[in-house]
Amino acid sequence: MAVTNGTRERRPSTSAPISDLQGPVGPDFTRPKHARTATGFGAADIRNVESSIPEPQRDAWKKHTKKGFTTKDEFEDETVRHIETTLARSLFNCDELAAYSGTALAFRDRLIVEWNKTQQRQTFADQKRVYYLSLEFLMGRALDNAMLNVGLKDVAKDGLKDLGFRIEDVISQEHDAALGNGGLGRLAACFLDSLATMNYPAWGYALRYRYGIFKQQIIDGYQVEIPDYWLDFNPWEFPRHDVTVEIQFYGWVRKYQGENGKTKASWEGGEIVEAVAYDAPIPGYKTATTNNLRLWSSKAASGEFDFQKFNNGEYESSVGDQQRAETISAVLYPNDNLDRGKELRLKQQYFWCAASLYDIVRRFKKSEKAWSAFPDMVAIQLNDTHPTLAIVELQRILIDIEALEWDEAWTIVTNTFGYTNHTVMPEALEKWSVPLMQNLLPRHLQIIYDINMNFLQMVERKFPKDREMLSRVSIIEESQPKMVRMAYLATIGSHKVNGVAELHSDLIRTTVFRDFVSIYGPDKFTNVTNGITPRRWLHQANPRLSELIASKLGGYEFLTDLTLLNKLEQFADDKEFKKEWQEIKYANKVRLAQHIGNTTGISVNPKALFDIQVKRIHEYKRQQLNILGVIHRYLTIKAMSPEERKKLAPRVSIFGGKAAPGYWMAKTVIHLVCSVGEVVNHDKDIGDLLKVIYIEDYNVSKAEIITPASDISEHISTAGTEASGTSNMKFVLNGGLIIGTCDGANIEITREIGESNIFLFGNLAEDVEDLRHAHTYGNSFTLDPDLSRVFTAIRSGTFGDAARFNALCNSIVDHGDYYLVSDDFSSYVKTQELVDEAYKDQEEWVAKCIQSVSRMGFFSSDRCIQEYADMIWNVEPLVPQ
Repeated sequence: MAVTNGTRERRPSTSAPISDLQGPVGPDFTRPKHARTATGFGAADIRNVESSIPEPQRDAWKKHTKKGFTTKDEFEDETVRHIETTLARSLFNCDELAAYSGTALAFRDRLIVEWNKTQQRQTFADQKRVYYLSLEFLMGRALDNAMLNVGLKDVAKDGLKDLGFRIEDVISQEHDAALGNGGLGRLAACFLDSLATMNYPAWGYALRYRYGIFKQQIIDGYQVEIPDYWLDFNPWEFPRHDVTVEIQFYGWVRKYQGENGKTKASWEGGEIVEAVAYDAPIPGYKTATTNNLRLWSSKAASGEFDFQKFNNGEYESSVGDQQRAETISAVLYPNDNLDRGKELRLKQQYFWCAASLYDIVRRFKKSEKAWSAFPDMVAIQLNDTHPTLAIVELQRILIDIEALEWDEAWTIVTNTFGYTNHTVMPEALEKWSVPLMQNLLPRHLQIIYDINMNFLQMVERKFPKDREMLSRVSIIEESQPKMVRMAYLATIGSHKVNGVAELHSDLIRTTVFRDFVSIYGPDKFTNVTNGITPRRWLHQANPRLSELIASKLGGYEFLTDLTLLNKLEQFADDKEFKKEWQEIKYANKVRLAQHIGNTTGISVNPKALFDIQVKRIHEYKRQQLNILGVIHRYLTIKAMSPEERKKLAPRVSIFGGKAAPGYWMAKTVIHLVCSVGEVVNHDKDIGDLLKVIYIEDYNVSKAEIITPASDISEHISTAGTEASGTSNMKFVLNGGLIIGTCDGANIEITREIGESNIFLFGNLAEDVEDLRHAHTYGNSFTLDPDLSRVFTAIRSGTFGDAARFNALCNSIVDHGDYYLVSDDFSSYVKTQELVDEAYKDQEEWVAKCIQSVSRMGFFSSDRCIQEYADMIWNVEPLVPQ
């Protein structure tokens, strides 16, 4: 089988389904063989299908077409049928896991009906689609989301009760989909929910990680990574063994003379790995639209077991090719501390991009439109730099396979892609070494050099006297070794570049992409402030609060128009309303306290102030500032008299999040938190005045328990380092207040909810570089005295072996304090004292919480998607009739 475009298609049989033009898991109808064409099925082609099917066949099909359940009896019928026939269980051995499986399968069947219809409807409409490429989709549990979105959770609750089960116990049996880690993946998941809810034709594309990032265990105060076996039973995915693509790596490029003496390039040789599609339905809220998330799994192209090698005793090598291929989709973010890890990450990115582009191009070609129409039918959004190779891959397909001229192809490419930037930190901007790319993707490196040459020639024509600009904006960094700057490639290859908060977008215009603003003009760069879906992060995570709000607003319309929350503010002084509000918050805190007790053995007081910081562990997010502040609080309480302690507001400091396996400093922060907790939680002098908790294996499902229980949440990144943040939005929407820096979306949240309803501290972004410079080159750095006292306690062994924390302390004291922990420490501590005082006045505190929730209408992911659709994608919704 010849290589056709760096990808090789497994030829379908003549009885193969119409593919995903009709439905992601197969069509509702099959075109008669005599009507098939070699070119596939275009939209006009499909419209003639029904009339070409004999009437008896059509009538029989329609008679038996599956319809979704709507009543309790119909739900029970479907669930019991699946338990007895699909799972081969009975009344006598049906446990909670079997009840979950039967329930999930019943809801899955219901979704499939709308799923197929959605794909048919979108194909018939033949309009522009959005393809969202993200290396992470942190979806969380699917069953509860499906129940709520189709409006049948109460039906399921009553039906399960009849069958002898509590719906909460059934829902808890589901594994979180291990397709992401932090805010990047959760944002992508919110966007998929909004795209379906707002009826936009859209697909997500990612990898089907067999083990996710990892399952985190805390053992003796240390993070330990173990595989996350989330795919043991996953009723929400559909293998598409008829949708496979063979992806090429390594090899060489052969140049030859084509027609009219034109030089052509052919990528040859190397290694082939097969991509297999798996589809998951993404239902919209109270709409018939159910979009698709397509995940790619890797396997050996031959798919064969080497029987001869096995018989000769070469047991490991007999499955070597298969194991090497399958590692590509095994783990999210494989450790890249070693060169082999770097190669695997780059392999992952190209594998996913190439398979997704093949799929998108194949679908477009079935429409039989001219290539010039491609950007009118396809919008591809790059969620960060991870999918940037899709730009190069599409250019390669157009010039090497479809024989378009370079300029024509490049115009198509740049009009197709949009790029969302998520960081301004230079060390976080993705780069790949030229030697690595030369070895793994030789043709792509050639195209990158050609893109760069054309771009630099354009720059030189525009700025003929600025030679230094050429090196500053070049895609190729002239280092040792040379590096490919992926953010620059993404910027050059896209028609729009957006940041994800106003401060972040301003910073990318004035820092990392300043030269590109000069080259392209300001219109290429825009802002779309992040948002969250209120369906998941209010209605699902906090159903009692959602119900209370609905009772005052006259219904649940606010879940699709979050701006309606502004009507809630009139109840901020309503005593009865505030009492109900407090009761709901307390119940949520009791639930979290029970989870903490069950998982850590530590008893916490729900009446205490719950202070929460849960997110990916990273120095710029400054969990170290938080725990150093906790130590300061502990030392202060220890120095107090019993009478003084009686005046204090009790506090529970709660941490959660994963550190990357190779990020040693982040792991040290986790160990310090756990070590402090071990001392504080067993200090009888302290009692309930302070508890320190680390919740292991933080994920979406745990976030749904944690977020509604927050009194104050911490979003304390060094100013200018957090692109946006979305957990800040979730906490406020659930009736908690924020302590934070003037960074990311904190600024816009402050603007919306008012400065009196947020606790801000620390230096501003415009001062950060001057402070860093002074730390390194000046004599102005003086360690904050309170922080010095904290370090003295750590180094004296108060929290265990001090040597384990030397590097963490030294990074602040001796090595420049890059993240300005000392500079912000005094302000942080004083602001925490303001929090303590404010919390004592519960009447005023609750009023602040209600006001904050009422002003959160701007932070809906529905608003984000509308802005993307209008400003970047130029796509229209397709409302079901």
